[in-house]
Amino acid sequence: MMTLPGEPVSLKPEPKNRHDANAIAVIGSRGVQIGYLSAERAPLIGARIGRGEEVSAVFQGLAGACAYIRVRFGGGMPTLPTKAPGSSSIDKPVADDPDGFYPDDDGPEWGA
Repeated sequence: MMTLPGEPVSLKPEPKNRHDANAIAVIGSRGVQIGYLSAERAPLIGARIGRGEEVSAVFQGLAGACAYIRVRFGGGMPTLPTKAPGSSSIDKPVADDPDGFYPDDDGPEWGA
């Protein structure tokens, strides 16, 4: 694995991406692209990046074939969630949301 949980990742908008003008690449701390933001969240996050909001992101982990990152706007680094009860790792989402998204305990709800 090229990126470990808690390592910073960068988000690079790709407005000239031939498949999706809203595409945002996720680049690991070693300079290797590890994927893209979901098509559902890329427009919202891209708009905030485009407005010049400060953004930081960290790699959270893997759940099956999906990688999860944590994003924070407005300064500071995102925090990794605590382990789910009975879980031995943070690789699996701890919330009931079907796509595995859940906000930081000390952050605003998604989209706020």
